[in-house]
Amino acid sequence: MACRNLAISADSTHGYSPNPSHYDEMVCADDNRAHYQSVASWLEQTPLESILNSRHKADAIFRQQGITFTVYGDNAGTERLIPFDIIPRIIPAHEWQVMAKGCEQRVLALNAFLHDIYHEQHIIKAGIIPAEQILTNEHYQAAMQGLTLPNHIYAHIAGIDLVRHSNGTYYVLEDNLRTPSGVSYMLENRKMTERLFPELMTQNKVLPIHQYPDFLKSTLLEASAATNAPNIAILTPGRFNSAFFEHAFLARSMGVNLVSGSDLVVKNEVVYMKTTIGLQRVDVIYRRLDDAFIDPLAFDPRSMLGVPGLMSAYRAGNVILANAVGTGVADDKSVYPFVPDMIRFYLSEEPILENVPTWQCRKAADLSHVLANLPDLVVKEAQGSGGYGMLIGPAATKAEIEDFRAKITQTPEAYIAQPTLALSTCPTFVAAGIAPRHIDLRPFVLSGKTVRLVPGGLTRVALKAGSLVVNSSQGGGTKDTWVLAE
Repeated sequence: MACRNLAISADSTHGYSPNPSHYDEMVCADDNRAHYQSVASWLEQTPLESILNSRHKADAIFRQQGITFTVYGDNAGTERLIPFDIIPRIIPAHEWQVMAKGCEQRVLALNAFLHDIYHEQHIIKAGIIPAEQILTNEHYQAAMQGLTLPNHIYAHIAGIDLVRHSNGTYYVLEDNLRTPSGVSYMLENRKMTERLFPELMTQNKVLPIHQYPDFLKSTLLEASAATNAPNIAILTPGRFNSAFFEHAFLARSMGVNLVSGSDLVVKNEVVYMKTTIGLQRVDVIYRRLDDAFIDPLAFDPRSMLGVPGLMSAYRAGNVILANAVGTGVADDKSVYPFVPDMIRFYLSEEPILENVPTWQCRKAADLSHVLANLPDLVVKEAQGSGGYGMLIGPAATKAEIEDFRAKITQTPEAYIAQPTLALSTCPTFVAAGIAPRHIDLRPFVLSGKTVRLVPGGLTRVALKAGSLVVNSSQGGGTKDTWVLAE
């Protein structure tokens, strides 16, 4: 993106000085980017003490409202606040239009792929993806074979993680199709920014995102075959789940019931919710627990979280599950490299958004390259999530690298590797003042009879200097994401 000379010098913004080798969202060379002009001016004119007071106010409100998440294995406590950075991440309209079209294209192809692999398997027969990579994948569910879903939609809700490299190009880092989380923080961050800085938002003509719960409800209603006011419920694993706040938030925002497995019962292949006035039929379940736990009769018999007989009702067409069972095979990181080919195969289009170059350790040549270059690569578990099970070579110790080398050598099919991208930075308020921190972006794509996105997404920020890990479970925070009107 070209820069232009502005009256505000980047260096005058409380000494903000990003690394010139990284793409910075606000600063270009020695000037501020045009769409950041008013925010840079606001930062220049606002004392750091005032910014700190606003941060404390936001934390107090989030704590009062119970806006928290859970870190598994954290012995210090079960719930904590996600750090909220009050300096927004800003995206101009022309950039968002490309990103939105690219995300829509990608999700259309992924849904086509999921329908195909559970039906005719054309993409396998065409030799584009090896059969064993799909059919032996632990997320491939044989119970879904031959089951045709309304509108051929499997991933009703998808989160597409985007990063910007030092050359300014956006890349898709990964696709989240099982139970993507974070949209509640996107919405709460916006409410907080509107509360703290209403004039600044109006001045910047920020596009609204409050429609998301309505869009989500419409998407879920469209998925149902019921013709008379389909009944929606959100199925949660319970209050100790890391995203329980989000489950409750979305149920409240949509005006639907939040239920646990014990609140539901299946009779004659129909799902009912237990109420004080008797059983009430449920037509659509937005489930926020993984496949293995949703039905102890069909999957893990030890599960106490699911609903016995749910899969029989699902296969009979008497209830819709969002997202569908078996979607996980499409967000497996070993399947990720094939998404551009899916777009060409199913849509006859060229990909709008680029993939990060990826080495699949299941391939001998790729494995050899990865083992020879571990200190320079990012290595991920093919079925990992949340920032766990990763090696960031440039930041790892020799012991960590050798530990990963042993893991990869033992089970190469379980890992993929990618180059270490120089994620873009954004001004962030930290203990030392305003400093550049690495960010990503997760837009949320809703697929029903139409595809819907609100303008923006969840911007996650790595609060540690130099860190590339933005996940909240790994110490990351969040920002409000502003998409500007044209």
